Amino acid sequence: MEHLNQSIERTTLSNLVCNEEYCRKVLPFIKPDYFDLKEERVVFEEITNFVDKYKRIPTKISLEIEVESRKDLTEDQHKKIVEIIQTLDSTEVDMEWLVDTTEKFCKDKAIYNAIVEGISIIDGKDKNRKPDSIPNILTDALAVCFDNAVGHDYFEDSEKRFDFYHRVEERIPFDLEFFNKITKGGLPSKTLNICLAGTGVGKSLFMCHMAASCLSQGKNVLYITLEMAEERIAERIDANLMNVSMEDLHDLPKNMFDDKIAKLNKKTNGKLIVKEYPTATAHSAHFRGLIKELAIKKSFKPDMIFIDYLNICASSRLKGASNVNSYTYIKSIAEELRGLAVECNVPIMSATQTTRTGYTSSDLGLEDTSESFGLPATADFMFAIISNEELEKLNQIVVKQLKNRYNDPTVNKRFVLGIDRSKMRLYDVENKEQEDLVDSNQTPVFDNTDFGGHNKFLKKNLEMLKEPDYEDFKV
Repeated sequence: MEHLNQSIERTTLSNLVCNEEYCRKVLPFIKPDYFDLKEERVVFEEITNFVDKYKRIPTKISLEIEVESRKDLTEDQHKKIVEIIQTLDSTEVDMEWLVDTTEKFCKDKAIYNAIVEGISIIDGKDKNRKPDSIPNILTDALAVCFDNAVGHDYFEDSEKRFDFYHRVEERIPFDLEFFNKITKGGLPSKTLNICLAGTGVGKSLFMCHMAASCLSQGKNVLYITLEMAEERIAERIDANLMNVSMEDLHDLPKNMFDDKIAKLNKKTNGKLIVKEYPTATAHSAHFRGLIKELAIKKSFKPDMIFIDYLNICASSRLKGASNVNSYTYIKSIAEELRGLAVECNVPIMSATQTTRTGYTSSDLGLEDTSESFGLPATADFMFAIISNEELEKLNQIVVKQLKNRYNDPTVNKRFVLGIDRSKMRLYDVENKEQEDLVDSNQTPVFDNTDFGGHNKFLKKNLEMLKEPDYEDFKV
């Protein structure tokens, strides 16, 4: 094995000097500590320094001259290094095989070095790091790979672009018709999606309903709550999935409750994990650690993450919120959560509160987002949930699109959903309920509101601007 590694290392050094295409592909990903022998590390360092400075591969003579000028080598080391340089010759090998073999060599050495570092930390030889840093060291080692993508070439990559246009993107669908319409089939991975509503309107209800829907589809769901207890969230999801009111849920006998849980367990392959954190104490780094811990302890990888809710999270980058304005702080949290979605390759759903004026408004906009306009700037999809006394009597809520990177937000800008608060459920209403609302800016439900009144005022003014009928003035 030692002889094989030495052969790979010498082959790597030879091609770094003799093969410019290979050098440009792999040099950014190789580290000096991948070479066991100090003499080989010195050769690699000189190759790297030469390429960085002159933007081309060095000759053997230039390497020998550079090594000659070093003051940190003994006479024996210098002699061995010169011998190594003289053996660096070009050989005919398949380029694809050579790159793949070099990548495997780098991965193996990275993992080996990480294990050695871990042992050193455990033995107390490393005074700067503690044992809790070992998982991150191993994670970084396992992530080593050659990524040669340096951007999208408009003409050369046109075929890839065409395939992208026609590729069906994997999404997590809603069980609500209009949400699937406006998102083209559901929420894609690596996105941050935000629900805007006033206190008590139904932010948590919406997220609990969607969590239950994802679980029913066989998806793994991670629900992080910073507002309510874990049991309260699970209680709401129980009411939704069991189709039992919150009041009746507490009166269910144990055997009936167990029977319903067993039936739900048979219907889905998914898992639901609910994790509670104290308000304003947890941030994206805590969530990332939780995801890693769940992967190790429960073999659980989430397909969808819910965070209830964004404004009461902490920021991992900005310490001490008292010294930072709310715009910067909330925007930082939003950026960190979107980064977490990209890193974990999942959609994240969260929520935010309205401002005081937005709480009493019957037609919310992006400007009604509390604390920071940086949140809607970061989100991929943002919608508002609107309610009033007339809607409550009809057991309905209105959803209004505020921002949509998946589809045209002006199509189906508003739509109505049915709501059953006792069972924590949302449902589609009949199409006739949408007729005066979808693709228009008015609805009979809003006639008694500022929004409806504004439309009636416009309508009256338009009627006054029509040309008068002079038939009545004829003699």
